[in-house]
Amino acid sequence: MLKKDVIIIGGGPAGLAAAIKLYDEGIRDILIIEREKYLGGILRQCIHDGFGLTRFKVTLSGPEYAQRFIDEAKQRDIKYVTETTVINLSHEKVVTTSSSGGIMQYKAKAVVLAMGCRERTRHALSIPGTRPSGIYTAGVAQSYVNLQNKMPGKEVIILGSGDIGMIMARRMTLEGAHVKGVFEIQPYPSGLPRNIEQCLNDYGIPLQLSHTVIEIIGTSRLEGVVIAEVDENFTPIPGTEVTYSCDTLILSVGLIPENELSLAAGVTLDSRTKGALVDESYQTNVNGIFAAGNVLHVHDLVDFVSLEGERLAQSVAAYVRHQCTSPIQTVPIITDKLIGYTVPQNISADHDFILSLRVRKPLRDCNIEICSKEMLIKKVHLKKALPAEMIQIPVKKDKLHGAEKLEVKVLC
Repeated sequence: MLKKDVIIIGGGPAGLAAAIKLYDEGIRDILIIEREKYLGGILRQCIHDGFGLTRFKVTLSGPEYAQRFIDEAKQRDIKYVTETTVINLSHEKVVTTSSSGGIMQYKAKAVVLAMGCRERTRHALSIPGTRPSGIYTAGVAQSYVNLQNKMPGKEVIILGSGDIGMIMARRMTLEGAHVKGVFEIQPYPSGLPRNIEQCLNDYGIPLQLSHTVIEIIGTSRLEGVVIAEVDENFTPIPGTEVTYSCDTLILSVGLIPENELSLAAGVTLDSRTKGALVDESYQTNVNGIFAAGNVLHVHDLVDFVSLEGERLAQSVAAYVRHQCTSPIQTVPIITDKLIGYTVPQNISADHDFILSLRVRKPLRDCNIEICSKEMLIKKVHLKKALPAEMIQIPVKKDKLHGAEKLEVKVLC
């Protein structure tokens, strides 16, 4: 069994950023384990621009953004293995991998979870109808077009207004397909406003809210879908059904953090984020196991993923140097009904931290308040708040003295 100071599971933006920062913090015995053939994660297939504005102050494509981190990792000679799958992670931080070279085991002082997330599929939606070919998640369709140079189809319906779905609406249009519309079950869009403008409005692609697919038509190949308007309970409204002919249905209906390995190690998950419960150091309930990026909670900007990985690395470096014996999670963070979740969910109140959160529905001209009992710790005014846009609030430790719990609430 090989011993390492830090093992990072996942060579995407969170894992790469964490590895580089760890090296710069003086931790050199690092191993990145990536199951794909190349480092970079999902960014390899995201050939559109819009990345890097926060992190590098310049707009980059996904591969360009990833390459900056890959180059920095290689300059530091950070060790990594690709085409290697982690098949088990134990509570004692023993990592078991499988590759063409066989089964390997590593014992780490600290483990960083950076596995990213996966897409929700048709099966998660329970759409009635047949099971023909021609139904893809947005990420799979993106991989076909951008990496494999294959067109999924010509007559396209997109279900869900997630960012990847809207980006694929534009991409398919540019490749000559006819995108008949994007349909969203919620009464508001799921993706960023800039993607609505740049990917849909600029190309004349209609977006219909409070609509969903209620039936799939076709035998060997998709021939059409039935779409209906839904009420406030997301129940199809009789009489609103419309049949659209199409050969391709692209699903952009949400992402789920990839946490099977986390569960195997005994990590407790948050029912709201589907990621780990962490403190302000990004440490889980399992001593020495940390999480950041989309495996922790789904981000809207990859820049935030990288920055979160770098903040995590500072905590991991301190842990490896001092070998803390147990996670410090003493002050819980609770929210009102307008806030979907927060990360972290617990804090020690001994460190400055960034509070990440999302609201449950679109809000305008509102205040977000962080309180402890009757004491106001932080207040932020927002002209608008959208579920698609993550909100980040810096909190200073000197405001947290004596706090027993933090309450985060929205006042409009």
